[in-house]
Amino acid sequence: MKTATTRLCIYPKDIQRITGKSYGQSIIMMQNMRKELNKLQNELVSIEEFCQYTSLKYEQVEPLIVG
Repeated sequence: MKTATTRLCIYPKDIQRITGKSYGQSIIMMQNMRKELNKLQNELVSIEEFCQYTSLKYEQVEPLIVG
């Protein structure tokens, strides 16, 4: 039996789908999140951290993330 795979991290393309911002603006938003969360450039941002940063609920965000 196969289990559904879920992702832990979010990418600029996901942010673009969720917010309606351009891809470039989504990259800048992700950079700002990393800076505020004291993360290095190569560290991933989790979906939970994104939800806290944007004050969105996980239940709203999850269906919009593909993969």
